Amino acid sequence: MATPKIVLNTSRDIPFNKLVLSQANVRKVKAGVSIEELAEDIARRTLLHSLAVRPVLDAGGTETGVFEVPVGGRRFRALELLVKQKRMTKTQPVPCVVRTAGLAEEDSLAENVQRAPLHPLDQFRAFQTLREAGLGEEEIAARFFVAPSVVKQRLKLAAVAPALLDAYAEERMTLDQLMAFTVTDDRARQEQVWEALSRAYSREPYQIRRLLTEGAVRASDKRALFVSVDAYEMAGGAVMRDLFQHDDGGWLQDPALLDRLVAEKLEMEAATVRAEGWKWVEVALGFPYGHSRGLRRLAGEPVPLTEAEQATYDALHAEYERLEASEPAEAEELDRVARRLAEIDVELRALEERPLVFETAEVARAGVFVSVDVEGGLQVDRGYVRPEDEAPVEPVALAGGEETSADPTNDGGGAVAAQPAAIAGGASVSAPVPVAGAATSEDDEGLRPLPERLLIELSVHRTLALRDALANDPDTAFLAALHALCLRTFTQRPGASCLELELKSAGFGVQPPDLAASAAARAIDARQRAWSTQLPDEPAALWETLVGFDGDSRAALFAHCISFGVNAVHEPWNRAPQRAAHADLLAGAVGLDMAAAGWTATVDSYLGRVPKARILEAVREARGPETAQLIDHLRKPDMAKEAERLLAGSGWLPETLRRPLEPVAGGDAGAEGEVEGGDVSLPAFLTGSGEVPDAGDDADRTEAVAA
Repeated sequence: MATPKIVLNTSRDIPFNKLVLSQANVRKVKAGVSIEELAEDIARRTLLHSLAVRPVLDAGGTETGVFEVPVGGRRFRALELLVKQKRMTKTQPVPCVVRTAGLAEEDSLAENVQRAPLHPLDQFRAFQTLREAGLGEEEIAARFFVAPSVVKQRLKLAAVAPALLDAYAEERMTLDQLMAFTVTDDRARQEQVWEALSRAYSREPYQIRRLLTEGAVRASDKRALFVSVDAYEMAGGAVMRDLFQHDDGGWLQDPALLDRLVAEKLEMEAATVRAEGWKWVEVALGFPYGHSRGLRRLAGEPVPLTEAEQATYDALHAEYERLEASEPAEAEELDRVARRLAEIDVELRALEERPLVFETAEVARAGVFVSVDVEGGLQVDRGYVRPEDEAPVEPVALAGGEETSADPTNDGGGAVAAQPAAIAGGASVSAPVPVAGAATSEDDEGLRPLPERLLIELSVHRTLALRDALANDPDTAFLAALHALCLRTFTQRPGASCLELELKSAGFGVQPPDLAASAAARAIDARQRAWSTQLPDEPAALWETLVGFDGDSRAALFAHCISFGVNAVHEPWNRAPQRAAHADLLAGAVGLDMAAAGWTATVDSYLGRVPKARILEAVREARGPETAQLIDHLRKPDMAKEAERLLAGSGWLPETLRRPLEPVAGGDAGAEGEVEGGDVSLPAFLTGSGEVPDAGDDADRTEAVAA
């Protein structure tokens, strides 16, 4: 028997005013392109799909000439909108397929279910075809009602190496992986990385981005911020950018060019500073922490505010007080006030941080350090005097025709050593103490200098008595110790005190990365600068200045000075267990918490410099054993990077940084790796939703951890 042939429904052009929307349309939830956008699309390229309609019958079963629309309801509403906008007549013929058999609801359901969405790769290539046909990104975006950034993303995906697009089409690569490859336009490099990852267990997008950007410099790097990405690009440098996630401005691909631009700009800035008349100017991208130790810093006088600046300062200060006293009721107004207060605070700080003016004679013997700060700004530290550049000291004539240096750094005995003792004790010296001179006859008239031996013996008596008196005057003893500490800390002239109090400020022969940018280093430097502005340049005036301080100020200054003597550095050549034990005692007394002080375990600071077993131990202690098992199969570089993310915010510290008897952070983490403050958000490949390693990989994983 012959197979019956399919007969298609007839097509008719029906005036729009003879069409009505059917209640049998199964689409009830609005989704996808809006009616307005669909109407604009129809206006641009007319109707691309016919409507499926059914005749409306009267009670007797006769056609009424009206047709209901169960399939194509959104198109009907778009046409209806065009009629209301008078962009289409209500009698405009509409191509329709007329159906009479079956159920209207079935037609509507089939039309939506049987529709196959376009594969994303076909979308990318279609956008690329339109671009090659001469359409701009803005025009393509307008025609398809998407943002221009979406067009750029799809064009970027279409530009990936063809071999990778084929892998995506064959589902050997995910869309997230394909997006990661758009970081670079180098197709050969894309294929090289994909080939390398095809033999690896893990092929996460972050690994792809890391491999593609190896050797490049982040746009957030202080070098890039200093010269600006625009200047780098104008010099011919290429920048890789990620259109699919935040990339801090991208990656600069030519580090050599960037370093040259940084050096040129630094030298240009240094030339301007040299023109100010300084004896020396040292230039570097960054100086090691403590580089100015041993140098005397000039105080300088801040440039006074002009009348206009003072008026601006007063107005801003008044506005700040008025806003701070206000109590907005509405949340929106409260946010506005908070933003304005922050803006005023920045403006006030800019006016308060005045440039300093130095004496011409001091400038001629001092120098400047020119570098780049951690935020990419120019850092100019003016006014540092080296010991060999200090002004020569005029000799002081003594009785007997001899001369001695008035240099306060002179630690010699005799009369010079006795004078500071008298000052420290509060006594005044009315005349120089005579010293032994040339041989004279006992019959000479007048007073003769005392014999050297007698002078020494008398000064010994006085020294011993002064010790006893000072021991019975704690306040003056504290002041004398503070005076000696300040001389060494701020003037580098310890010999100006009779108190032989030695304070060694330990330097750091080995410096961790970015030590100068740490919170502790910044706090110490800021405190040193603040005290320097309150203390005199000349040692002779220091005692009276300290006498004028209140008790709290003296205590704070004493703590600052004495802190420079702390040395808790592990020194293999200088084993000192008692010193280490005292450092632990001191840390407990001050409540030192290295996590609160800003130290975190990163790839650079710890994780990339220890074996895999140590990395797993850190994650196990902070987040629990189950979390550690999620990364134990990774290679060390990937394990360290993922561990850095997992440890962020946990407060975990290596044993050497913990307080004595301090429990490890997160030691009671549960099976889900939860710690106080929140849970751990893991990527898909670590939560079990991605691929799971084969059982045969266990031996490899064990060997990897052992390595």
